Amino acid sequence: MPTFSAPELLVGSEIMGPGAVVVDDGVVREILDHVPAPASDHVRLTSGVLAPGMIDLQINGCFGVDFAAATPEQWTQARRGLARTGVTSFLPTLVTAALTKLSRQLRDIAREQNQVVPEGAQVLGAHVEGPFLSPVRAGAHDVALMVDPTRARIEDLLSSGGDAVVRVVTLAPERPGALAAISQLRDQGVIVSAGHTDATAEQVRGAADAGATMITHLFNAQRGLHHREPGVAGVGLADPRYRLGLIADLHHVAGTVVKIAFQAAPDRIVLVTDAVAAMGMPPGTSTLGGRPTIVDGDGQPARRDDGVLAGSTLTLDQAVRNVVGLGVDRATALCSATLTPAEVIGRADLGRICIGATADLVWWDDSLKVREVWLGGAPVGLH
Repeated sequence: MPTFSAPELLVGSEIMGPGAVVVDDGVVREILDHVPAPASDHVRLTSGVLAPGMIDLQINGCFGVDFAAATPEQWTQARRGLARTGVTSFLPTLVTAALTKLSRQLRDIAREQNQVVPEGAQVLGAHVEGPFLSPVRAGAHDVALMVDPTRARIEDLLSSGGDAVVRVVTLAPERPGALAAISQLRDQGVIVSAGHTDATAEQVRGAADAGATMITHLFNAQRGLHHREPGVAGVGLADPRYRLGLIADLHHVAGTVVKIAFQAAPDRIVLVTDAVAAMGMPPGTSTLGGRPTIVDGDGQPARRDDGVLAGSTLTLDQAVRNVVGLGVDRATALCSATLTPAEVIGRADLGRICIGATADLVWWDDSLKVREVWLGGAPVGLH
């Protein structure tokens, strides 16, 4: 049984060490509070921290691949690229489109869910961001395709993708029928996230009462925080029923505001990339949901030709480094990309180092650069 030892390990929500993890058949079987004697199957890390694999709950594309229109070969390219950044599982995210188009895209995701890609990140299901959004807070989404979340439309969405598991649906809780839709989705085991919404604080609290448990990209494309109308962001930060997606590229949300979010809700932040196909690619034109975007480089987000933000070029490991650079402690930052997203989607076997969990592991060096990744205990091979 292979053993992985390190000076520090993220176990639960705390960094401990030195210690070791014993793996058998791709699963963590034992956690040691010491470094065992050398053996042929002992991977001994002499610096840095060993942590669980990261989970991205909102990502539209990466490495030149737009998940809305990817070929099987492109999916493999994207999944392997993500694994090399420390993302070991993810929810491909689909933006607003006609329901017939979403159905086709969901069938593609279903195929990827059922396929293991060697050295590639695992597809956990789909995050459907739209079409039940607010035209007032459309962002880069197509207003003409937005519709109310009727019972029939929800049924069509959940059934039309075949075997695809719709794990998260982002919707605007102020749309007619939204509260009933939230309850309907909740009863089907789908996580509902409030996003692209102009909802008032009262409406956001009502959405939580109906079963919504997440906020999509906090502060972006939503009613902001005002001292007399807390809006989406204010309720999200104050209400413990909500987990908060956050794009920490320091462009979508300023560093000071990122710090405020972590200070207000350190255990409820979910770092997401909201990345588009331009992530990991040189400056130039790219796509989001099949529509063109422009990227200037130097970590700048993607934009439409009218200047509207259209996703990020952020990698999740860079998001962790960004928030640690703002003064957030390492354990909290790492948990926001591992443990907390796993809790959101109810996966007790992912995002943590514990007995019985999948041995998806990431070695971070002392400067929080990803040095190596293991999927089920097997090395991805970054170098």
